[in-house]
Amino acid sequence: MEILEKSAIEVKNVSMMFNLSKDKVSGLKEYIVKSLKRQLFYEKFWALRDISFDVKRGEVFGIMGLNGAGKSTLLKLIAGVFKPTSGSITVRGEISPLLELGAGFDVEVSARENIYMNGAMYGHSKKYMAQKYDEIIDFAELWEFEDVALKNFSSGMVARLGFAVATSVKPDILIVDEILGVGDYKFMAKCIERIEGMISGGTTALMVTHDIELIKRMCSRAILLERGKVICGGDMKDVVAVYGDPGVCAGLEAGADDSQAKLS
Repeated sequence: MEILEKSAIEVKNVSMMFNLSKDKVSGLKEYIVKSLKRQLFYEKFWALRDISFDVKRGEVFGIMGLNGAGKSTLLKLIAGVFKPTSGSITVRGEISPLLELGAGFDVEVSARENIYMNGAMYGHSKKYMAQKYDEIIDFAELWEFEDVALKNFSSGMVARLGFAVATSVKPDILIVDEILGVGDYKFMAKCIERIEGMISGGTTALMVTHDIELIKRMCSRAILLERGKVICGGDMKDVVAVYGDPGVCAGLEAGADDSQAKLS
C-alpha cells in the first residue's frame, strides 16, 4: 500500500500478542514461587494481526468493530501506551488521547488540585494550567465543586473534568475512544462541538464509537475490525454498510488481507 508523505499516522503490518496465564494465581508469593519453579504456563492471544492503514493530516478516521475486535488495543498502540509485537507505527505530531477519562486522577484531592496534576501529566506547566483553569472548570460545569475531593464526585463528573483537561489544548492528533457519553445530552453536544472545532482547525482525529450516526457525521474513511483483523476499509459509507450486515462481515473475513490494499 502506498503511504503519502503528508500522512499524520502510518500503521504498517502491526500485530499485537498478549500472554494469557492458564493458571489462577492467588497472590504475589504464589506467582514468584511458580515463576521460580517454571510452573507458570501461558497461552498466546493475538489481539491484532497484520494491521495496515494511514491517516492523512486533517482527516477524521474511524475505527469500527464489535466489542473485543481490537479497537482499543489499536488506539493504545498508536498513543504509545503499548509497543507492537511486530510491525511499525509512525506518528507525526503531538497526540492527545481521550482513552480513559479521569485516568491518573487522585480521588483524595480536589478538582482544582487534579487539574494541575493532570496537566503536568500532559506536559503542561503550572503557569499554563493556571491560564486554562477557568476555561476547564467552566466547560466541565464544576464551579460549585472545584474544591471538593473527587471521591465525592459521580463518575460522570469525573469524566467531564477529564474531558475538559484533555481538550484544554489543541493537539495535532486527537484520539477518541468511546468517551462521548460523559454526561447528559447537552454536555455531550458540547463535547462534540469542541471536537469538531479542533477538527475544523486542522487537528487529525482517530475515532472509535458504537454511535453509527456520529461516526458517519464526523469521519470520511474508516476500517472495520473483526477478531483483530481488518475485514474492510475505505469510504465511511461503504464501511458502515458492511458493519450493519453481519453476513457480509463474515464473508469478508476470509479476504481480510486483500482489503488492506484498498485503504490508501
